[in-house]
Amino acid sequence: MKVRVKWVEEVSFLAQSESGHSVLMDGPPAGGGRNLGPRPMEMVLMGTAGCSTYDVIHILKKSRADVRDCVVDVEAERAETEPKVFTKIHLHYTVTGKGLKPEQVERAIKLSAEKYCSASIMLAKSVLITHDFEVIEAA
Repeated sequence: MKVRVKWVEEVSFLAQSESGHSVLMDGPPAGGGRNLGPRPMEMVLMGTAGCSTYDVIHILKKSRADVRDCVVDVEAERAETEPKVFTKIHLHYTVTGKGLKPEQVERAIKLSAEKYCSASIMLAKSVLITHDFEVIEAA
């Protein structure tokens, strides 16, 4: 896997993936940016949540669950001094479907966290990562 990050101006960077997609990252105005895109550390959280959501949906669909939606809200804490690494990450899953069983959703989240999600498994080696979830019955 390869990516390229090119400096655009000030603290803006264009990240390009091997699969042909681009994302503009930028810093806050206080740091010389223009707030034109997510911060690099926000991208780490977004990638982690995306990786895990992919797994959870895949696992639920593979088990023939009637899943209609999955939203993951992530809250993270960072160290106060440099390097400002993540110290805690919490993922809250809201999974909507017809007849979803909580134990089914819990199993999918656990499999993602412990076996499949490369991003969260990698981060968990140095960060406390917690999860919880809610199941919503689809109309």
